[in-house]
Amino acid sequence: MIPLRIRMLSALTILACLASSGLSAEPRILGSRWELFVDEYLIDSKQNVELKLHEPVRREIVLTTDKPWEGPTSAYFSVVQDGEKVRLYYRGSDGGPDHSESQLTCVVESDDGIHFTRPKLGLIEAGGTKENNVIWRGVESHNFAPFLDTNPAAEPDARFKALGGVKLPGKNWQYGETPGGLYAFASADGIHWRKLQKEPVITKGAFDSQNLAFWDAVRNRYACFSRIFSVEDKLRAIQSNHSQDFLKWSPGVPHRYADDAPKEHFYTSATIPCPTAPHLLLSFPKRFQPARRKIPEHEFSGLSDAIFMSSRDGVHWDRPFLQAWARPGLDPKNWTDRSNMVACGIYDGGDGEWSLYISEHYRHADHRIRRLTVRQQGFASVHAGGGKHGEFTTRPIQFDGDALLLNYATSAAGSIQIEVQDEKGEPIPGFTMQEMPELFGDELAATATWNSGSDLSALRGKTIRLRVKMIDADLYALRFADNVN
Repeated sequence: MIPLRIRMLSALTILACLASSGLSAEPRILGSRWELFVDEYLIDSKQNVELKLHEPVRREIVLTTDKPWEGPTSAYFSVVQDGEKVRLYYRGSDGGPDHSESQLTCVVESDDGIHFTRPKLGLIEAGGTKENNVIWRGVESHNFAPFLDTNPAAEPDARFKALGGVKLPGKNWQYGETPGGLYAFASADGIHWRKLQKEPVITKGAFDSQNLAFWDAVRNRYACFSRIFSVEDKLRAIQSNHSQDFLKWSPGVPHRYADDAPKEHFYTSATIPCPTAPHLLLSFPKRFQPARRKIPEHEFSGLSDAIFMSSRDGVHWDRPFLQAWARPGLDPKNWTDRSNMVACGIYDGGDGEWSLYISEHYRHADHRIRRLTVRQQGFASVHAGGGKHGEFTTRPIQFDGDALLLNYATSAAGSIQIEVQDEKGEPIPGFTMQEMPELFGDELAATATWNSGSDLSALRGKTIRLRVKMIDADLYALRFADNVN
C-alpha cells in the first residue's frame, strides 16, 4: 500500500500542475466584448509565438503653432471627438513660468482628423486681436485638458468637462504641499467654459504636466490620471483618482508595475479607454531621460520618446514591451527636450485606422503636431514569424455570442487555424483544428468558420479554450458576437 503522505504529495503535485496549466483556473468571462492582445490576459501557454508591439505610422503635419498667442512651447494636446468633428485643445504660451496667469488655451477643429482650422471665436484678446482660437486665459491653461463627458447623467450644460491647474511655487511643491492644484471646468459646447467651484478638486500631486480625466463607463465613475513625484524613487510618475461627481475625488493611488519593470520617468500619460474595448485602458507615457543631451547647442537637457502600456484596473499596468512605441527618429529637432509627447485621445475616422497625434520640435519656431496612425486595435498582436508554425492556447473562457470574430493579418503564405476545446483541453467535435480551413488575408472582423459553419451558440456560457495555430501571421484581437452573418 502506498503511504498516505506520498499519496497526499502526489495529489498536491497534480493539483499544482493543473493550476499551472490553466485547467483548474477560473474562466475569463469575455461576454461579447473585444479583447486585444496587448497583454497575456487570455494566454495560458504558447510556443513559437510572441507578443509584438506595432509602432505607429508617421503621417502628415496637421498643425504648426506659429500664431503670436501660441509659440514654441505650446503643449499638452487633447483630442476630443464629438460625432464626426474632432478638436485639438492645447496650451498657447508666452514662455513664462508654469504659474503665469497669461497662459492661454487654444482649440483647432477638423472634420477628418487631418485638416485643422482655427475658429475665430472673438472671446479673449491675444496677440492684439480677438479674432483667434483662444477659449481660456489663466494659470489653468498651463495644462487645460478637456474631454467629452459620456456619463448618461451629465447635464446638457456640462457635456464637456476639463481639469487644469498647477501647484504654486514653494518648498516641496512637487509633493503637493503648496497652494493650488487641479480645478474642475464644464461647458455645453466645448468653447465656452466655466469653473465648477473656486477651490481645486485635487491638491495632492505635482501637476506640471497633462492631468487628464474621462468618464469610465465600465466602472461607472470618473477617472483622473495625473503627475506625481515619487518620494521613494525620485521619479516623475503617474497616479489615479476616482470620483462620482467630478468634484469630490478619492486619494491618489500611484501606478504599480511588475517587480522587474525598469524604473523610468513618465511625464504625460495620454491614458484613455480603448475605443472598442473600454474595459481596457491604454496609455502612451512620455518617457523622459532628464540628463541626456543629443544636440550640444540646445539650451536644455532632456530627451523623450513615447512608450505603450495597458491596464485592466487603472492601477496595475502591464509593460510587456520595454522598447519605445514612438522614437524621435531621424529629425534632429526631435532630439531636444520635451518633444515626442503623445496627445491624449484617439480619432476614429471609420476607415480601419485610428489617428493619434504627437508633438515635434518643442522650443523650436516650427513646433508642430504630426498625425500618427495605427491599425484599428492594432497596437500589439500575437505574432508568428515565417518559416515555422507557432501556436498558443487560451486560458479557460466563457462567452456570449454565436460566432468568433478575428482581427488578423497574414502574409500570402501565412495562415491561422483555431480549435475549440472543452475546459479539460479536449477538442470539441465539429471545431477541431483539422475541420477549420486555413484562414489567410487581412481583415478587421473576420468570422472564424469550420467545415460545419461558424455557429458557436451551443457553447454559449460554457467553459471552453481556444487553441490557435499560426504561421507568418498576427492576431490583434478577438470577439464573440451575435448575428454576424
